[in-house]
Amino acid sequence: MSAPYVLVLYYSRHGATRSMAQQIARGIEQAGIEARVRTVPPVSTQCEATLPAVPNEGDIYCTEADLKDCAGLALGSPTRFGNMASALKHFVDSTSGLWMSGALIGKPASVFSSTSSLHGGQETTLLSMMLPLMHHGMVIAGIPYSETALLKTQTGGTPYGATHVAGSDSNRPLDEHETTLCQAQGRNLGQLALKLQD
Repeated sequence: MSAPYVLVLYYSRHGATRSMAQQIARGIEQAGIEARVRTVPPVSTQCEATLPAVPNEGDIYCTEADLKDCAGLALGSPTRFGNMASALKHFVDSTSGLWMSGALIGKPASVFSSTSSLHGGQETTLLSMMLPLMHHGMVIAGIPYSETALLKTQTGGTPYGATHVAGSDSNRPLDEHETTLCQAQGRNLGQLALKLQD
């Protein structure tokens, strides 16, 4: 049996959500548990299109085993009309076998998202991402207001999960408060995963 880990599973088209995933992973590891960072392939509009099993760059693709064996999950996506991106939804929709077996019941989970604009659907995306996790029986963890960056941020950050405003050209880096909140979310999730392991 391998050492426990928290899965950081995300989809990122321009890199903003990937940057958040990296900071959340840093927070998880600050809690004293391994962070396993994985992504999903894009969804093709051409049925004949196939992608290599391992991407040419970036994080490797998530497998069902990565999800089944995790001690906790951080799920991240850019916003698409107030919902998660289709690539991540496609992966989540393929997990009915894990739902039937109850593999994720009682494990902690959190969500994170990035948008181009300040009011671009951050909170609705986070809330909609929680729904399949609740169907899996996962325990949802947000960011508590003891994290004072929630009260100071002028860009991303919610009690439902970390968020980031990437800007209209999708290349605005994470600011100090967004980074702080990503790491705080990761630490909180890592600590919960360790407690629930005991």
